[in-house]
Amino acid sequence: MNDTYDPPQTPLDVLHEDAQLIVVNKPSGLLSVPGRGANLSDCLLTRVQDAFPQALLVHRLDRDTSGVMVFAQTPHAQRNLSMQFEQRQTRKTYVARVWGQLEPKTGTVDLPLIVDWPNRPRQMVCHATGKPAVTDWRVVKTEGDTTRVRLFPKTGRSHQLRVHMQALGHPILGDPFYATGDALDFPRLMLHSEELRLKHPEGGVSMKFRARPEF
Repeated sequence: MNDTYDPPQTPLDVLHEDAQLIVVNKPSGLLSVPGRGANLSDCLLTRVQDAFPQALLVHRLDRDTSGVMVFAQTPHAQRNLSMQFEQRQTRKTYVARVWGQLEPKTGTVDLPLIVDWPNRPRQMVCHATGKPAVTDWRVVKTEGDTTRVRLFPKTGRSHQLRVHMQALGHPILGDPFYATGDALDFPRLMLHSEELRLKHPEGGVSMKFRARPEF
């Protein structure tokens, strides 16, 4: 992380809380977990643990991505929820604004990804050694030179949505790693985790959590 880390100092936005899990709306610009160095210690995990000391990490969102994140309240819930993510039993919906007019209105990106080691944390498409990565998309509407789109990742690779949109020739607006020119000239990464569906770790009831994007 080469730029100055200046996370937003907004109040914790709790979407749901019970004995097994906590769901929050992460702001853009805030790390999910601490980075290396004291200047990167402020993160969503520590803020959640300030309010809920027993909270445990289940998954992460990129620093610049906003939206729904779930934390466990017990070790049992952490194991259960982590397994749901690992076995792709959760359902995730993202909203993004991308550069250009994305066509057709629906489609799928199936491109394997691997870390771009000389330029990490950037990822890149690699058909020889990349891990499978699949994203479905559906256009919501065009907005001038940009398109609002919903993204449905079928896998959970690092930077998957960002690289897949760039590979289509429609980088996500404001993306510091993959956007260039006019597509980069936005105040934040226009990517938001809008909805997360999972099974409650105690009883298995299906649950849905949503948070509206700010863009």
